Amino acid sequence: MSYLKNKKSLLSHGNTAARRFALDIVDYALSLSDPYRAARQLLSYHKDELTIDTLRLDLNRHKRIFLIGAGKATFPIASALEDLLGDRIADGVIICKYGQEGSLSRARLYLADHPIPDRAGFDAARQVLDLVKSTQPGDLVFSCFTGGSSALLPYPIPEVTFEEKQRVNHLLLTCGANIIEINTVRKHLSRVKGGRLARAIHPQAHLINLTVSDVIGDPLDYITDPTVPDTSTFDESRAVLTKYDLWNRMPASVSGFLKTAGPDRETPKMADLSDRNRHDFILVAGDAACEAAQRKSKELGLNTLILSTMLEGESRMLGGTFASIAKEILIKGRPLEPPCAVIGGGETTVTISDRANGIGGPNQEFALSAATGIDNLGSIVIVGLDTDGTDGPTDVAGAVVDDKTAARARESNIDLLESLNRHDATASFLKLGDAIVTGATGTNVNDLKLMVILAQKESG
Repeated sequence: MSYLKNKKSLLSHGNTAARRFALDIVDYALSLSDPYRAARQLLSYHKDELTIDTLRLDLNRHKRIFLIGAGKATFPIASALEDLLGDRIADGVIICKYGQEGSLSRARLYLADHPIPDRAGFDAARQVLDLVKSTQPGDLVFSCFTGGSSALLPYPIPEVTFEEKQRVNHLLLTCGANIIEINTVRKHLSRVKGGRLARAIHPQAHLINLTVSDVIGDPLDYITDPTVPDTSTFDESRAVLTKYDLWNRMPASVSGFLKTAGPDRETPKMADLSDRNRHDFILVAGDAACEAAQRKSKELGLNTLILSTMLEGESRMLGGTFASIAKEILIKGRPLEPPCAVIGGGETTVTISDRANGIGGPNQEFALSAATGIDNLGSIVIVGLDTDGTDGPTDVAGAVVDDKTAARARESNIDLLESLNRHDATASFLKLGDAIVTGATGTNVNDLKLMVILAQKESG
């Protein structure tokens, strides 16, 4: 099975041999980042005993089992729990992004918008909070929060309206801030994030966090932040607004609240939740796609290097860096000799001005920038992929480019640099047939950046 719905068409033009290698690696990386597979490997259930890694639970001692969660990799975890526990599950509320396929039999499934929250998410978030407030001593709560939950679980503080929260999301997502900075602010404007949902669960209930990481370094309070103690502070939230010059651009209610909020409004810390019976499990780590890509690359006989799994910064700059590495490999034979694969992961960003009106995403901008730097160099393919299947506010997962992409663009009267400057990568890649389409993959680990080099361009 291929995760790439348009794999055949992606192989119909450009440098076919190198593309086949690269797309096979991408498929394998997605398959080994599957949360359902990981959950069924970690959990087992036999004769009323549930085993989660080394944790053993006698389910006869737990009155009711509940499922809660939101995110782009949440549905497969909830599905695995339903398949394992069946009618032992009393109820649940799961929030997924529009386009999620499938259904749940024991939990209520709600669909909402991402990356800008909508009213459906707001209504579902209230359902989650109502459910956990109903928990009693001995209940068992499985929490399945994954990347994307900040938008899918919107429940702003009373001082901030829902429309103002939407404006906050837009500003944070387009200012160039990384995910840690973005969520530091969002957690301090929420009734459920930053550990507040964990505090609403009965202290004598049992909380099991099962999550998938899309954050560099796998910090729990930025992956499954509604149900673990928060490490960020109001001072750090204020520093983000200062760093990105957002104070005067934010709604007045938000700026006013963040300026004046005192310790009594701080998010719950470790000491505040020390009385809770909580166990945390990362089913799929953030670097899982990179690790899988390295394994597949070696199987294909390629010299392989993971450049970094902690890449950050502007996407277009990183695309230029990958192009420079390609030249180094072809001219100097370092850091690898062809045939080779260079792998990177992380979460790069795009800074967009209010005047920009294009459609794209960070992985497409990475690929677009790289294409301009590898023009006619040799048998080179570069892929930028958002592993959840939606790169930015688009329906494509990313893009694949090669040493012939720039020439094909010129033949089609597509100005790649202009597209990059207008942040309009999606239109260009759709015209070129180089946009990667996967639909919802069911996973959401760190983005994958991949470069495959088979040979130098023939001289003469």
